[in-house]
Amino acid sequence: MVTSQLTVEFTAKCWLYSGKGTWHFVTLPTDCAAQISYFSKALNGGKRTGWGSVKVTAQIGNTFWQTSLFPDSKSKSYVLPIKAAVRSAESIASGKPVKVRVSIPMP
Repeated sequence: MVTSQLTVEFTAKCWLYSGKGTWHFVTLPTDCAAQISYFSKALNGGKRTGWGSVKVTAQIGNTFWQTSLFPDSKSKSYVLPIKAAVRSAESIASGKPVKVRVSIPMP
């Protein structure tokens, strides 16, 4: 049973992954990433999940979706993938700032 959740809000630029594909991401500010890291470890009994990912509910504008945050060693933060349907619904383009809300259910 979920009794509460951790929610962080931030604004960050959308960026296009430089490798193969057209993946778009936002990088979380380090203070938000620190909160998420702390609580995700508590949720998992101190154990790391696959690839260090954290399951979240994300919101941009009026669009909500279930996804995962992934750790990024270069920025010492997490990155949030923004799928094409969300980018289309919210008119998001690479290089533009995006207001994001991310929630993690807490036990």
